Amino acid sequence: MKDIDVGFTHVAFVVRDLDKSVAFYQRYAGMEVVHSREPGVPDARKVAWLSDHTRPFALVLVQADNVTDTPLGQFGHLGVACATREEIDRKTVMAREEGCLRKAPQDYGEPVGYFVFFADPDGNTLELSFGQRVGLEAIRNA
Repeated sequence: MKDIDVGFTHVAFVVRDLDKSVAFYQRYAGMEVVHSREPGVPDARKVAWLSDHTRPFALVLVQADNVTDTPLGQFGHLGVACATREEIDRKTVMAREEGCLRKAPQDYGEPVGYFVFFADPDGNTLELSFGQRVGLEAIRNA
C-alpha cells in the first residue's frame, strides 16, 4: 500500500498567471515547485504545488480561465515565518520597489511578533512574520 497524506496538507489559490504567481512565492516566501501539471481544462489550465520544505504542507496554485476574486478577502492571508527580522526588512524593500507592499512592518510583541503584508499578483495577501508562535503552539498542543 502506498503512503497517504492525513491531516492539513495544503491551501489552494486560483491564479490568472501561474508563472507570475510561482515567481512571487519563490521570491518572497522561499518556496519551490514540488509538482506541476497541465490538465488543460478551463478550471485548471496549469497547476503547481509549492513548498518551502519546512513542514509537509503545500501551496497549490491553479491557473484558470476565469478568476473573479481573491479567496481570502482583505485580511485573510497566507502566513510564512522568517528566521530573522532582517529578512523581513530586506523583502519589504523589494516589495516597495516592486509595488506589492500591502502593509508596512509592525511589531505587536508576543505572540503576534513582527510582520508585514504583501499582495501577490492576484491580490491575495502574504504575511511574513518573525516571532510568532503559531507553529510552535500547534505542535505543543498536539
